[in-house]
Amino acid sequence: MTRDLTSGSPLKVIALFTLPLVLGNLFQQFYSLADTIIVGRFVGVSALASVGATGSVNYLILGFVIGVCNGFAIPIAQYFGARDMQGLRRCVANAGWLCLGGSVVLTVATVALTRPIMALMQTPADIIDGACTYIGWIFAGIPFVFLYNMVSAIMRALGDSKTPLYFLVLTSALNVGLDLYFIIVFDMGVFGAALATDLSQAISGVASFVYMLRRFTMLRMQPGETRPDRAISARLLGMGLPMGLQCSITAIGSVIMQSAVNMLGSVAVAAVTAAGKTQNLLTVPLESVGTAMATYAGQNLGASRLGRIRRGTRSAMVLVVGYSLAALVALHYCDVLIIGLFLDTAAEVTIVSMAREYMFWNSLFFIPLGALIVWRYVIQGLGYATLAMMAGVAEMVARIAVAVALVPWLGYFGAELSNPAAWVAACLFLLPAYRWTTGQLANRMHARRLAALHKLGLQENRPR
Repeated sequence: MTRDLTSGSPLKVIALFTLPLVLGNLFQQFYSLADTIIVGRFVGVSALASVGATGSVNYLILGFVIGVCNGFAIPIAQYFGARDMQGLRRCVANAGWLCLGGSVVLTVATVALTRPIMALMQTPADIIDGACTYIGWIFAGIPFVFLYNMVSAIMRALGDSKTPLYFLVLTSALNVGLDLYFIIVFDMGVFGAALATDLSQAISGVASFVYMLRRFTMLRMQPGETRPDRAISARLLGMGLPMGLQCSITAIGSVIMQSAVNMLGSVAVAAVTAAGKTQNLLTVPLESVGTAMATYAGQNLGASRLGRIRRGTRSAMVLVVGYSLAALVALHYCDVLIIGLFLDTAAEVTIVSMAREYMFWNSLFFIPLGALIVWRYVIQGLGYATLAMMAGVAEMVARIAVAVALVPWLGYFGAELSNPAAWVAACLFLLPAYRWTTGQLANRMHARRLAALHKLGLQENRPR
């Protein structure tokens, strides 16, 4: 089912489109959390730290994959908004070829470099073997990460945010079941957790691809439309690579920050892991609004409705501010309950206390986080992916500065300030960037309108 986001109340259509994304992203978080929860509860704190130590490098690589797929979907959304079905199909076909080639190269490179990367991050000696085992097998599943995320991004570009949710439910259930089976029944530890993730991703990716081919008739290729096209591929890479690099650049700062935390010891790593996973759950709605805004901006740009994009951005800001305040209040009462998913809170009192403190300082800055997400995704949807990527540079620089200057001085409290510093730095860049991009597009649209009127021998009527 496709959805046209170029008409109706912006607040209403964004909220309705976002809701399935929230549910889907919650399942995706739970899907990724299953490894952490089950390992932490049934294998132990050391295994939890092993999985947690891979979090930033995991995001560095898999975040790149997800960013590339979301970037590829923006031209697809623009073709759909312009009702150019032939261009849409050719764009989808070329995106598929690029994903196939990228998955092969990235899988080989990351699997080969797993241990050097973890050693470079100064992973504690007592957890490095488990960390390498876990992340190495996660990287082996990169082709299926490409497959699922590309199919989901295409569906969202066509306005269908519900179907990816259904496949995420399936994937989450499979991952939890396989985690329990491999870890508890066969005592496979962190290797079992990684294997469960790979198998569930493979099943979800293949099933969603088959579904898309059967149900979206507009994507049925005509003769010649599946051929690789240099111009279309260049356009896709011009959007996909900056968005993928944006995630990776942001993650570089997180990798360096993780290295600084690693030097504080396994207890600090476990605390940041539990707090970070809890925070990821709470910020799902913010990320979902951002994902919705990329599709919203792309479709409305294709329909040349810039004013509607601005109104939608304001509506999205209302949503993220309201949610951020509610999340801050909820976290005050529920933080220990959520941390209890990962740890025995009665036995690990020190880790729980450190995790609560970490989440408190981060939650105070959820509004800047929500604002940067909205501005970034709108800029991406408008086609300025490189500009949006620069916000990732701002985040990276801020995190590196905190890791280098504050963590050695303030210790664990310095690590708690890493995310807030990065979010504020990104906002300081993105607000003027958003205003500049919308101004540039307004000038271009006005120039095209004047040219069209001149061609017809008419003049523009201006209000007096």
